Amino acid sequence: MATTTRNALAVLTLAGCEAVPVAMGAAQPLRRAFRGARGEVHGESGLGDAILPEPTARPIDVPAHEFIIERARQSPGDIWLLAIAPLTNLALALQAEPRVADWLAGVVLMGGAYTRPGNITAYAEANMYHDPEAAAMVFAAPWRVTAIGLDVTLQATLDEAAIARFGMLGTPAGDFVSQAVPHYLNFYHGRSGHREVPMHDPAAVGFFIDPTLFETRPAHVTVDTSDTAARGQTQTVFTDSSRYHVATGVDVPRFRQILEDRIV
Repeated sequence: MATTTRNALAVLTLAGCEAVPVAMGAAQPLRRAFRGARGEVHGESGLGDAILPEPTARPIDVPAHEFIIERARQSPGDIWLLAIAPLTNLALALQAEPRVADWLAGVVLMGGAYTRPGNITAYAEANMYHDPEAAAMVFAAPWRVTAIGLDVTLQATLDEAAIARFGMLGTPAGDFVSQAVPHYLNFYHGRSGHREVPMHDPAAVGFFIDPTLFETRPAHVTVDTSDTAARGQTQTVFTDSSRYHVATGVDVPRFRQILEDRIV
């Protein structure tokens, strides 16, 4: 967690956004120790091979789940929460203050596999698998949830030509992308044989920028918390109406264009 916190601060420094507060999240899932292959997927630094500046700010002295509660309490109904990791901090916020589900306008999360197999097991996507107990709490809470899962993020890719274009921008952000992404390109090439990188987390951000990029369907979602092979599976029943929505399609060309337009 110290690494991811430092990386968040360093990226904000690179972007000139040092005033954005960063709170350190939970070090472990709710029930089990984290057992992810961090170096293999994300590189030893956690951000591929990117060279980041030293952070010019420090994390605030409040745990992430408490920070979520306090911001939601201050602006009820105004804040959407974007979650691009295992959902431990959201679950801790719900445990500490159940009213946070009423105070937040809703949650957009990157995670799950709703119409296809998982990517860490045959059943489960990585963010759900690494803390299924937390994910189950999030999907059971009475807030609005939009889930951006593997169903669309594996389509929302960058190829080598797009990565090279970022490197030609001559900007700190462009250099960062061109340094960070090749590690992921090699990882996914080793798994799929394709020289393209799924933009998992940027796809969830893309939903905030332009929700019309995505097709979504209302659904009822539960998360398997058993100790069986299905642990972490997002079990999905599509319905006519629900406070949960699952992304099932994405306009790939428009997504790629928005990504290239925004990283300058």
